[in-house]
Amino acid sequence: MKKHFCLGLLAHVDAGKTTLSEALLYRGGQLRKLGRVDHQDTFLDIDPLERERGITIFAKQAILPLEGAEVTLLDTPGHVDFSAETERTLQVLDCAILVVNGTDGVQGHTLTLWRLLERYHIPVFLFVNKMDLAGADRAALLAGLKSRLDDGCVDFGTDRAVLLENIAERDEAVLEAYLDSGEVMDSEVARLVGERKLFPCFFGSALKLEGVDELLRGLERFCPEKTWPTEFGAKVYKISRDGQGTRLTWLRVTGGGLKVKDIVKGPDWEEKADQIRLYSGQKFRTADFVPAGTVCAVTGLSKTRSGQGLGVEAAAEPPVLEPVLTYQLLLPDGCDLHEALGKLRLLEEEDPQLHILWNEQSRTIHVQLMGQVQLEVLQRLAADRFGLEVSFGPGGIVYRETIASPTLGVGHYEPLRHYAEVHLLLEPGERGSGLVFDTVCPEDRLDRNWQRLILTHLEEKPHLGVLTGSPITDMKITLLAGRAHEKHTEGGDFRQATYRAVRQGLMSAESILLEPWYDFCLELPADQVGRAMTDLQRMGGEVSAPETVGEAVLLTGSAPVAGLGDYAAQVTAYTRGQGRLSCTLKGYLPCQNQDKVVAQLGYDPERDMENSPDSVFCARGAGYTVKWSEVAAAAHVDSGLRLNREEEDALPARVSRTSYTGSLEDDKELMAIFERTYGKVAPRAFQPQKKPARTSLSERYAIREQNLGPEYLLVDGYNIIFAWEELEAVARENLEAARQMLMDILSNYQGIKGCEVILVFDAYKVPRNMGEVTKYHNIHVVYTKEAETADTFIEKVTYKIAKHHRVRVATSDGLEQLIILGHGALRVSARAFRAEVEQAEGQIADVLKHHARRSGSQSIKAAMEKAKKERGTELDS
Repeated sequence: MKKHFCLGLLAHVDAGKTTLSEALLYRGGQLRKLGRVDHQDTFLDIDPLERERGITIFAKQAILPLEGAEVTLLDTPGHVDFSAETERTLQVLDCAILVVNGTDGVQGHTLTLWRLLERYHIPVFLFVNKMDLAGADRAALLAGLKSRLDDGCVDFGTDRAVLLENIAERDEAVLEAYLDSGEVMDSEVARLVGERKLFPCFFGSALKLEGVDELLRGLERFCPEKTWPTEFGAKVYKISRDGQGTRLTWLRVTGGGLKVKDIVKGPDWEEKADQIRLYSGQKFRTADFVPAGTVCAVTGLSKTRSGQGLGVEAAAEPPVLEPVLTYQLLLPDGCDLHEALGKLRLLEEEDPQLHILWNEQSRTIHVQLMGQVQLEVLQRLAADRFGLEVSFGPGGIVYRETIASPTLGVGHYEPLRHYAEVHLLLEPGERGSGLVFDTVCPEDRLDRNWQRLILTHLEEKPHLGVLTGSPITDMKITLLAGRAHEKHTEGGDFRQATYRAVRQGLMSAESILLEPWYDFCLELPADQVGRAMTDLQRMGGEVSAPETVGEAVLLTGSAPVAGLGDYAAQVTAYTRGQGRLSCTLKGYLPCQNQDKVVAQLGYDPERDMENSPDSVFCARGAGYTVKWSEVAAAAHVDSGLRLNREEEDALPARVSRTSYTGSLEDDKELMAIFERTYGKVAPRAFQPQKKPARTSLSERYAIREQNLGPEYLLVDGYNIIFAWEELEAVARENLEAARQMLMDILSNYQGIKGCEVILVFDAYKVPRNMGEVTKYHNIHVVYTKEAETADTFIEKVTYKIAKHHRVRVATSDGLEQLIILGHGALRVSARAFRAEVEQAEGQIADVLKHHARRSGSQSIKAAMEKAKKERGTELDS
């Protein structure tokens, strides 16, 4: 019996993915003639836009018949601007082929795709393409795959005995069986592939059909099979329209089967499946019935949406990738705004990560998308499909907002014959956690149905922040209490109360503006490294130690999207075409110039009538408005939240307390160092704010009195190395030698200054690194753990120590300096710190000269102690 599986093709742009799809279909017998991208006659890139640009824009499917398997091949876009289309397709795959360019190796977007494949637990085969070109080194490429992707990457084109040994090493049970029999069963290999312990690698040239047959045989033998439930289920991954405008719902049947005229049910709708189409390229055939595992397009369904689960199938996880750029869409003179908006909504339906926004106050249309290429495609689609000749205003950044500390939000809605009150606890969450909703409200105080309705209203819309009107994120919102009226409460009343409670809480909190950051990979000639690092530092970026790749240098790190927006063109210009920049979305981090952005956008939260923070109360038969700052005092319900220390234990058991305590438990060794100095770190109860909190970094910070004790100096190791010319020169040849030099310099510095020195090095990119704290002579040296940068570690530590001691941080990182000041620490730029070190070296020289003139009755140590007492306190305020 033949296998049936769904196979996806993924790659960085220009890796040769479309050429490989042609080769697979040709060798599988589906094509009689090979098409080429440069000839604009490939089987799957059928849209005129795709053929003009030579890139895949829309995911498409083809039937790949093999001797022992029936394969549905899904070709996905490779350009980063259309990554959201790729992510949606991943939801229906059984396995994937990740194509890597043999002359470039693993690129930035390759890593993004790898993380997505890992998130969706998809087994992966790798095909390293373009091995016929000069510079393709098989051994070096395999080593790069192992180090940058996974150690389970195994070359399936090597000697059979070596291959079996490499496979067996991936699992103890397989290794025992191999040692007994000398063989490894195909079923065991398929199991390891399915468990993502093994990633078969094939090398070749798709254009010359080299290595393609080996890849096909590997897929037939080792692609794992799924079993499906008997009850109907399906997952929708795409919405499109055919040439006649018929709406197509693309789905994979994940249980039972689907027949023509079957009733398909959604959350609040049911419709009939009129036609089932099985596509291969542009052509399709109809089917009366499709079993589980089939990928098909269904007509007759008008309420479906991408990511939706049907039948027993659950809905897809929220997408990782989000648009980061926003533009105002400009329509031709005389064009009806609302008619054009309705047409553009159709494009948004087909691409959910293309956000079409209508601003009622300014009566303007805005679009949010991933990049410039997507903008050009949108312009062309609007013209071709709807005859709309649109243009775009200046671009901007899609910001997000969150809060710095917990706050209580109260919303009351009581016009005549209506009633609802809601109390919410808003807490900051981890970066990238999104919004989480929960309830701890007792059902004897508010009926379960009303509580569910409140949670629904929290989830149903993007709630806007109060700094710029950007959507909020990275927060947990918990329902604490509420009240309904037996006669007068309607469903819409709780909608109003819930929206106002969120808004009132945000107005009472300290808000933080978040901006998107890119992870970047910049390859350029060695003589341009200084220019690039200066540019990246100027835009507020973080750069790891340079790596030498052949004759070029590779810089990796992260930087704000606002700074990297058009930097690729600048790189091409100043390197004369030899440099290459690739960027992938990292996530949202605090905005470096919050005050400037807030002032430029000029958003006034109290004038936004659609998102009012005020509440409506009733007296003498008429409703009246109560200002947001006075709502809590006028509320009818006690929230039940105890905000003082004595009553902390009365907090509901499920209310998160992580926001009140803070901890360095993950860094136990360093924690011990700190606690020996200033004692145990006790949790603090949350204290209510007596006046509206500041919402701008420009307002004055409170200065707390610090205890006496040793001064702490934290040094961002790599930042200093690449800021000091002599250390940077050494680092280019030997990074370890540069680290050793800096450690020796700081040891001497500590000897004369007498402060506690903590030197921090990034090790966050080292897989499975647990972090390390060591003592080097008289200083502490910290290597951060995996997924923790030196910036993050320093910010966390300064927050703790600055409460009790005077703390200085040596760094030239602009964002880090801003956060350090907010924590009450003092900062020293790399240049100023260099001057301090030189001064300390001069003092050491003086001590040694003084000792040489003495008869020997006074030791060097005593002389240095005397120098320390005489120098006084030297702090850079």
